[in-house]
Amino acid sequence: MKRIVLLIATNLAVMVLLSIVISVLGLDRALAQQGIQYVPLMIMAAIFGFGGAFISLLISKPMARWSTGAQVIDGSEGTTQYWLVNTVKRLAGKAGIGMPEVAVYEGEPNAFATGAFRNSALVAVSTGLLDSMSRDEVEAVLGHEIGHVANGDMVTLTLIQGVVNTFVIFLSRVIGYIVDRVILKNERGEGIAYFVTVMASQILLGIFASMIVAWFSRQREFRADAASAGLLGSPQPMVNALSRLAGVQPGALPQAMAASGISGAPGGWGALFATHPPIEQRIAALQNRATSS
Repeated sequence: MKRIVLLIATNLAVMVLLSIVISVLGLDRALAQQGIQYVPLMIMAAIFGFGGAFISLLISKPMARWSTGAQVIDGSEGTTQYWLVNTVKRLAGKAGIGMPEVAVYEGEPNAFATGAFRNSALVAVSTGLLDSMSRDEVEAVLGHEIGHVANGDMVTLTLIQGVVNTFVIFLSRVIGYIVDRVILKNERGEGIAYFVTVMASQILLGIFASMIVAWFSRQREFRADAASAGLLGSPQPMVNALSRLAGVQPGALPQAMAASGISGAPGGWGALFATHPPIEQRIAALQNRATSS
């Protein structure tokens, strides 16, 4: 709940920051002279920017179960399921969070954690991961996912996404107004130049926004790896799990959940858009942690 309050507070802070920047630069007067009401525009950008990200966060658990076919287990289904549930319970207790739901889904090696609240999250592993890893390695992966939950990574990523969405929506429309009314001198309402400029600006700014979100996603993977090492008392199990993942094709997750997996392929346009760092870098970070401790 604290992180949800933080999300709302960040929303308000972004609006205040935008307002201050606009006033300091004198853009408020310039925009007003062109008939551009930036406050309603800013509110609209924040509502749509944060609203979509916030709704996605709230429905993340049912959407994850639906899109992957993950089945929640309670441990009574068999010995493997019993071990999974008890391992997650033990790691969650160590991390100081509530017991997450535990689920298994059919697919190639991968795992993910999701949910809006750290005390009622969902941790899921694929059958491919269970079949290809030892229990120590699976435990390390579960520690990684518990680390995401304990760190509040789902909410923080939503915050980052909401902030960049707000800036993209707001700035693209300001640029559209400037092109339409200042450069082209259109005084008959929004013309075709406005809509074309907004679309083009939103695409270009969206590309830069994606780079920012991807950068944060890569950093949180390092933190979750470190959290797993802390929960297990040694980085070696996570090193072994990552080494195993390096030798297999990771199971694909739905696009909206790609950043949630234990591993992922590089972004289509290169490393700047990758949601996960190269496994070699993650292993090196864990090994450096071992030598420095």
